[in-house]
Amino acid sequence: MPITKVALRCALIAGAAMMSCGPTLAHAESTWGAQFAYGFANDHEVHTQKFDLGLVWDPHWTFWHIGGWNFAAVGEAHAVYWDVGTSARKTIGEFGVSPVLRFEKSSGALRPYVEAGVGVRLLTHDRLSDTYTMSTAFQFADMVGLGVKFGNHQQYQVGYRFQHLSNASIKSPNPGIDFHQIYVQYNFR
Repeated sequence: MPITKVALRCALIAGAAMMSCGPTLAHAESTWGAQFAYGFANDHEVHTQKFDLGLVWDPHWTFWHIGGWNFAAVGEAHAVYWDVGTSARKTIGEFGVSPVLRFEKSSGALRPYVEAGVGVRLLTHDRLSDTYTMSTAFQFADMVGLGVKFGNHQQYQVGYRFQHLSNASIKSPNPGIDFHQIYVQYNFR
């Protein structure tokens, strides 16, 4: 639960910063990317793998240029398959969207970044095992991560994310689940 509050505060601060910098946003032609991620969770004796296919929209909004680095915002949509492997439920689907804020290097062949985002998710089932339930199909997805862009046109990305899903105490119990994810992305130009 603490990561939810931290990520929500970061998203609110980022939104306020973007609104206050409105006229200074740099904007170029937007691009789209395809992302594939693999993740795993070992929470509460539930061993879950997830396979995530994402569509990423990069409007090329950059702001607050600081010493060769800048902030950027992207939007992501996800369709995810969970392999739960328990007696109650073998598979779960996850669908959702997330705005993502990045602090990234502005130029160079390798452009590292750190990122954070808070989105919403809808699960096809809320029960992961006979003893473990998420209580609601509606979940919030907070994540923090790091990665690097590379390629002649920065068309490739690889990264790591720590993601927490929970219902933010809309209904009890609210155990949540934590995933470690690695991802690759190709950006179309």
